[in-house]
Amino acid sequence: MLEMDKKILISNYYRLGLTFREIADILSRCNKINVSVRQIKRITSSQGLYRRKNKSNVLNVGYFIYMEIQRSGQLHGYKWMHSKCLENGYVIDQETVRIILKCIDPEGVRCRTKRRLRRREYANPGPNYLWHLDGYDKLKPYGICIHGCIDGYSRQIIWLEAASSNNNPRLIAGYFMDAVSEIQGCPKIVRADMGTENGTVRQLQIFLREDDATCNPNSVFLYGTSRCNQRIESWWGILRKEFAQFWMNVFESFKDDGHYSGDHLDQELIRFCFLEIIQDELDMVAQTWSSHRIRKTKNQRTPNGRPFVLYNFPELCGTEDFLWDVEEIKIDLCKEHCIKKSEVPCDQDLFELCHLEMENHGWHKPINPQEAIDLYISLSPVIRNLLI
Repeated sequence: MLEMDKKILISNYYRLGLTFREIADILSRCNKINVSVRQIKRITSSQGLYRRKNKSNVLNVGYFIYMEIQRSGQLHGYKWMHSKCLENGYVIDQETVRIILKCIDPEGVRCRTKRRLRRREYANPGPNYLWHLDGYDKLKPYGICIHGCIDGYSRQIIWLEAASSNNNPRLIAGYFMDAVSEIQGCPKIVRADMGTENGTVRQLQIFLREDDATCNPNSVFLYGTSRCNQRIESWWGILRKEFAQFWMNVFESFKDDGHYSGDHLDQELIRFCFLEIIQDELDMVAQTWSSHRIRKTKNQRTPNGRPFVLYNFPELCGTEDFLWDVEEIKIDLCKEHCIKKSEVPCDQDLFELCHLEMENHGWHKPINPQEAIDLYISLSPVIRNLLI
């Protein structure tokens, strides 16, 4: 059984695009499995896993890419799409993906034409030294509020959540404490803007770091403008390009077609139909981002590599993890001041009413954006007539 688990882990890590050396290091440190690079090569070869041999059928890859661009995948460039192909088991090179995208989505390729920008240099000594957190409001007019946090050194996504609010201090604190509980520690510093939703996180961060003799309340949590919070602000641009623009276009088309007035009921129905699918896509975006390789830049103080590897194995980059260990009892005390995101995407009464009407009409739960769009257009007038 152990041998089978090892092969499955190696297969999963290989499909993330990790090198043989990275796979060996991760197995050793995370899974307590010592295996040589040579043995990993033999295992991947026996499973028929290659990056240059036995390439997948181009038509199958083309169909996969076509299905991806029917959703937020239409925002992806060829490198991001290549990573998604690898994650889904396709053996294909970047150049072929680039050509396929150019053939089936020429307008999208044209819209993604790159522009060169001069950027400020950013310095961060290691993972968990500084977390950047912020809310993303591009989908907020439609009832979908996104909140995220990113590690400043590795650019690993700490959390990326969609809910009915990103202004509730106790909800944001819940995201923070879930992350702290998972890794059993907190960052050395947290940076956020001046919004009142960050007040509870500030108090919890100071409490978690109070045992540090060198700790200063004004140094463990930093307030600042959006310009100072550049890591997360910069990443929001990536999120819009690879995810949010698709949903902005979908919801804007509802307004143009008269299916969305912007009132409270419409927002609740948007959450009922779309929130779970949007959260699934956010999880996919975070996973793809964590496994893709960040290229080397002119800024010598910014590391290059995969966020997942940079965050979990800083010693490979000659640095250290700045995680501040936190006792379980402290974590439990902090969680008493937090709330968790509701498992029900909208108002409880409306949720039950929508499910009752779906059952009456034979409508099923949507599993992709198009089904969610069809459900919203069909369900909205039915619910509105019942409540008038």
